[in-house]
Amino acid sequence: MKKLTLVFLFFVFTFQGVTAYSQDTLPKFSLKNVGKNRIVISWVNNFQNIRQISIQRSFDSLKGYKTILTVADPTTPQNGYVDAKAPNDHMFYRLYIMLEGGMYLFSNAKKPLIDTLIAQKPGVMPVVDSLLKIDSITRVNPVVIRLDSFQTGDSATMPNPVTIKNKPTAFVPSLHVYTHKDGYVKINLPDEEKAKKYSIKFFEEDETFLFELKDIKEKSFKIDKANFYHAGWFRFELYEDGKLLEKHKFYLEKDF
Repeated sequence: MKKLTLVFLFFVFTFQGVTAYSQDTLPKFSLKNVGKNRIVISWVNNFQNIRQISIQRSFDSLKGYKTILTVADPTTPQNGYVDAKAPNDHMFYRLYIMLEGGMYLFSNAKKPLIDTLIAQKPGVMPVVDSLLKIDSITRVNPVVIRLDSFQTGDSATMPNPVTIKNKPTAFVPSLHVYTHKDGYVKINLPDEEKAKKYSIKFFEEDETFLFELKDIKEKSFKIDKANFYHAGWFRFELYEDGKLLEKHKFYLEKDF
């Protein structure tokens, strides 16, 4: 009887621990510093048409984000990840969420909070350890999604991912040229202290040249999608002082 009682209490406390890490519903997420250079990111997914979730990390709350993980199965109702390789314990984190049809959004950025529940008893970390020892998930070497023979910038690089076999190719949009939620093409140029000259060349998916924006003065603006004549994938090249800064692509949805 005592043995059954102990087993029951173990499952109760384990369930409560998992719930504590997965209390926020997307696009909100939980972020805990559990000590020993381990940051736990977790969330609850209620989206029915979700296609991708990527965890991004930065020293700054507004820019410089790099993808550290693209989730193997974004449709899982409750999920999380333990970041054990952060440069420090006060980095900023956010989630990139892509929905069906190419629409996407970013969560608000946040810093991890110290988890006092985990810290109260040394050596007792069942929930965190279980996240680090999932049998069906293996750690692999850094993966780069190559759009073509040229690769630059951080918009398509996923260092130290956790993945499973037959993982579908993920798409992470550019931080500078991307499709806005209103359907327009949004331009966000780097905010540099020293003035620099920027230009952008746009192409069809087959590399057919469309048009170029030269000597851009504004740091943030939109381009009407009517300039692209049709829906689908388009490529671009972003130049800074005449040097190629980024080569990437974006998707425009069809109007109904």
